[in-house]
Amino acid sequence: MNTSKVVEFRGSALSDLRAFPLSIRREAGYQLDQVQHGGDPDDWKPMNTIGQGVREIRIRDENGAFRVIYVAKFADAVYVLHCFQKKTQKTSRADLDLATKRYRDLVKELTL
Repeated sequence: MNTSKVVEFRGSALSDLRAFPLSIRREAGYQLDQVQHGGDPDDWKPMNTIGQGVREIRIRDENGAFRVIYVAKFADAVYVLHCFQKKTQKTSRADLDLATKRYRDLVKELTL
């Protein structure tokens, strides 16, 4: 499959990603590239509490645990909803709420 989708960052997701350590940014870029080309990231889980088709890329190294929440089910793009460093085992309510809000805004935008 040779079709590639563009990656579109919502809200502050791109600047949040740019604040990650270099090794994490590189890995996130590699994982998003796989998604762009129709594949799955190496380590991910569904985030259906945020919205239908939303997934979380999980990246971990000596700097800690990092997450990239995205949705790729729409035809034209991979939308990155939120990028953050995980401080605890459980994803914080604030991170979930932010990703949920960006997902809802996106769906509203795409259905106009």
